[in-house]
Amino acid sequence: MAGTPTHTVTNQPPPLVGYDVFTADHALAEAVDRYTGADVLDEVRAELSALGRAAGSEQLHEWAVQADEHPPRLRSHDRYGHRIDEVEFHPAWHRLLGKGVSAGLTGAWTRPSGHVRRAAGFLVWTQVEAGTCCPLSMTHAAVPALRADPELAAEWEPRLASTVYDRELRPPGQKPGALFGMGMTEKQGGSDVRAGTTRALPLAEAGTYLLTGHKWFCSAPMSDAFLVLAQAPGGLTCFLVPRVLPDGGRNVFLVQRLKDKLGNRANASAEVEFDGTWARRVGEEGRGVRTIIGMVSATRLDCALGSAGLMRQAVAQAVHHCTYREAFGGKLADKPLMRNVLADLALESEAATALALRLAAACDDDGEQERAFLRLAVPAAKYWITKRCAPLAVEAAECLGGNGYVEESGLPRLVRESPLNSIWEGAGNVQALDVLRALQREPGALDACLTEIGRAHGADHRLDRAVKDLFTQLADLDGIEGRARRLVERLALALQGSLLVRHAPSEVADAFCASRLGGDHGASFGTLPAGLDLGPVVDRARPEF
Repeated sequence: MAGTPTHTVTNQPPPLVGYDVFTADHALAEAVDRYTGADVLDEVRAELSALGRAAGSEQLHEWAVQADEHPPRLRSHDRYGHRIDEVEFHPAWHRLLGKGVSAGLTGAWTRPSGHVRRAAGFLVWTQVEAGTCCPLSMTHAAVPALRADPELAAEWEPRLASTVYDRELRPPGQKPGALFGMGMTEKQGGSDVRAGTTRALPLAEAGTYLLTGHKWFCSAPMSDAFLVLAQAPGGLTCFLVPRVLPDGGRNVFLVQRLKDKLGNRANASAEVEFDGTWARRVGEEGRGVRTIIGMVSATRLDCALGSAGLMRQAVAQAVHHCTYREAFGGKLADKPLMRNVLADLALESEAATALALRLAAACDDDGEQERAFLRLAVPAAKYWITKRCAPLAVEAAECLGGNGYVEESGLPRLVRESPLNSIWEGAGNVQALDVLRALQREPGALDACLTEIGRAHGADHRLDRAVKDLFTQLADLDGIEGRARRLVERLALALQGSLLVRHAPSEVADAFCASRLGGDHGASFGTLPAGLDLGPVVDRARPEF
């Protein structure tokens, strides 16, 4: 009965709501200041703070829970037996996705400092409900692929960059905004997209085809259009497949089933069949991979950003809980061992944010040096940041004890989502092999990365020693494929170390270099070496609300 002594609640933290997710993240806010043009900095800060307040609000927290608890449903047929192939979502999903679109998370390519402001917003938005980030990411990333065909780009790009969310399936010309999905992998091929068997038959109208085949993973099947790969007479080619044809008729887009997947429950992934499905060619026949690679690179960066966002939210929840929770005569956050764990988690989170935002800044600079930097740094960052997400999320949940194992805490959602970005857009081996290809074919990419790392030369002896070791690894090409993961890990750590030494507080940089580059670190979180000043590291990660 309410009011009885057994129902008195003590020693529980207040809910982490009612705060600005952006400004409470010092590492993120400082990176935005660092990379945003002075002429738009005030505008960008205000924009991101508004999104941060929304992301930290109780209302959006409730919508995220509702979207998670009411997953999408496939309606293959209507009541009369007509095939409709529609995916139904809870209203909370549409509210969240609409908020993400209105915040400009699909429009980075033409705005001043567009990639930095959009990347920061994406990192913030991931902390609300990561499922909505899938269509937001693919819509944003479709732009460079569409630009292989200027006519298509002129038609579609304004819709993709729109801040208007239109959930209805209508002819594209009647919509103020549109979302894109992607379908590349097939049952027999997986990451080897060149092994795909979907066929493309040319029609009389130039640039149009009919597709026949099966896509094993089609992300966000409720989208307005999709970029897919299929075998045309001239080889593997990229195509645009709209859900609704210009005349208002439905394209043949048969949703066979929704995937019962590990990650978020709010978004849908599907298997789809093409059976005489109308498509428009994007780029030249036989150059499908080259055409779509810009989209892949952009979504890989979003994988790194998404994992950085998940890590930040996990760390915020852990530090917040331990700030208020008492055990054994004091606050958990003040206990030396717990402080070690929290500081270790905070270092991982800040390093991920620093590297991901540096990549976004390179996207805003169209210079040759920055393009070369991205060619190597994107797969390296995607590999390492996404790999660190799952163990961090599990450790953060453990900081909450049994509370972190309960769905209401939100930590199980983060844990379920944490492996996703490591698998999506090429799993770990794919990224490592891509780094090797860049090293072998584009020597300017290595030069650009080493130039970036070298900006911190002489500032920390452990970083300098790690860079020397990296040179040794690069000089030994015997059996390099078998050592690719180790090489990529060291490259990513050197990049992170250089960024933190130059831009983070000394306590953060010192602890990172001592543990990640100096070798004085155990196999689990909470094994930072003695003698480090960890209090400021934890304080910096604490969300203020």
